[in-house]
Amino acid sequence: MLINLQNIGKTIGAKTLYANLDLTIQAGEKIGLIGRNGIGKTTLLGIMDGTDSSFTGSLETRRGLVVASTAQEHHAVADQPVLEYVLENLPEYKQLKHIIDAYPETMGEDMAMISAYSDALSRFGELGYYDIEQRARQELEDFQLPAARIDGPMRTLSGGQKRFVELVKVTLADADLALIDEPTNHMDYIAKEAFIEWLEAAKQAVVVITHDRDVLAVVDRIVEIKDKGTVSFDGDYENYLKQNGRTTMNAMEQYEFDQRTLSNLHNQVMEARRKKNKAAGPSAVRFRIMEDRLARQYSELKSRIVKPSFWIDSEQLDTMQNKMVEKYDKYKAKNIRIHTKEITEGQRVLVDVENLSLGYDQPLFAGINLHLRQGERIELKGRNGVGKSTFVKAILSTAGSTKLGSQIFGGHIILDPKIKIGVYEQEIDAKYLSMPLGQAVMNTYLEQDVPASDQKVRQILSDYLFDPQLDAQLPIERLSGGQKARFQLIKMLCAGPNLLILDEPTNHLDLPSIEELEKALDRYTGAVLYISHDSYFTRGVGGEVIEVAP
Repeated sequence: MLINLQNIGKTIGAKTLYANLDLTIQAGEKIGLIGRNGIGKTTLLGIMDGTDSSFTGSLETRRGLVVASTAQEHHAVADQPVLEYVLENLPEYKQLKHIIDAYPETMGEDMAMISAYSDALSRFGELGYYDIEQRARQELEDFQLPAARIDGPMRTLSGGQKRFVELVKVTLADADLALIDEPTNHMDYIAKEAFIEWLEAAKQAVVVITHDRDVLAVVDRIVEIKDKGTVSFDGDYENYLKQNGRTTMNAMEQYEFDQRTLSNLHNQVMEARRKKNKAAGPSAVRFRIMEDRLARQYSELKSRIVKPSFWIDSEQLDTMQNKMVEKYDKYKAKNIRIHTKEITEGQRVLVDVENLSLGYDQPLFAGINLHLRQGERIELKGRNGVGKSTFVKAILSTAGSTKLGSQIFGGHIILDPKIKIGVYEQEIDAKYLSMPLGQAVMNTYLEQDVPASDQKVRQILSDYLFDPQLDAQLPIERLSGGQKARFQLIKMLCAGPNLLILDEPTNHLDLPSIEELEKALDRYTGAVLYISHDSYFTRGVGGEVIEVAP
């Protein structure tokens, strides 16, 4: 046993994240940690790595346990060189390196310092640190960090690049337990394959927060945070779906049974009360005692019954009988509701790209041909940095008749005059970050000349699982990654576009939300141009694949 969490309780403000949460992690096991957006997955990692001590319950760890975890904020290390940041966060590295570098100049004949120096050299070798700088540099380069960025300060990195740095830091640590938060967001398919290979081969235990189904397909166990506790499922993603379908149906049966029992007790209380009021003498006393006993049973059962969160994936639902599906529809957990406009404008070409060569000082790529008609889907595939986002920005600049940030070296981009584009971007426009969510939603509609009222904004927030009162007041910058993703969906669809451009839309979304997005895209009659390294998503959306390469 590495870590044992018992009866963990955690409250943030008025929101209770956990009540009596239990979790045990064994040496060497790979755990996928899942749960709805904002349910407390990252907070749980903070409890396990010791950075969050504000909780109730007990946390037991194996003596001498070494934990490595990814950091979320980097303000305090903004000016530290990237390579130095990685190395100094490795277990014992900073202390040992100081002894090795400093002691030869001062130890002289001091036997205690000589012994410490000798021990440090030995330990440095045991940890494999003599070539660690070279290995760290190579891994950072494998994640496509340029040499100048590797030796430059942390503040020069993008959000995605900082995520890669955190991943390299954890994978090199060789800790007993690695805690990793959403590792594959912003990764291209090559980098993701490399991470999955590392995860499968890693000897240490790993807890990874992810809704990337390719990653969940190789874990030993999936732990889901739900209903203020955890539910554990042995095996990988496919096993989770099957087990979740069975346990959810069993839980619904139990919930229905408890509701019927509660209703029967209520009727019995009412009947005992009616008889007590009609009776007199000893009979009235007997009925009063019966009423009190039944009322206690009713109150005890009512206090115990909490409606669980019910979610079953659509593939498992298709295997179930109609009666069970009807029951699920009655009790299922609320999911986001994505409304797409019916497009009835025929099969004309919306985007016509011929032999395009695009770049900055020199071309990033050349020879791209793309003809996207109404109702069609096209996937842009390629490594990070080859120009996929530059290509998308060029389409948007052409649509908005604004100056291109890049240069066309050859070919052309021609768009239909009636094109209306909705964009899902990985990064939220900075102008929205300080706005309260409700105001930001209102502004996205007004900017697109779409009528919006306070009532409509409240309904939209509710459709996307926001609290129309509390969440509406939160600045966008304070939302979780999943909540920001849901805002991006609202913004993308507000004007009823006939072309959707999606850049890694499944990043940060939880599994039910991803499934709802896939269903919405299946219903959508407009055109879709998308970038995604989620193989489940790309198989579901389909379409022609356009390879973008140098």
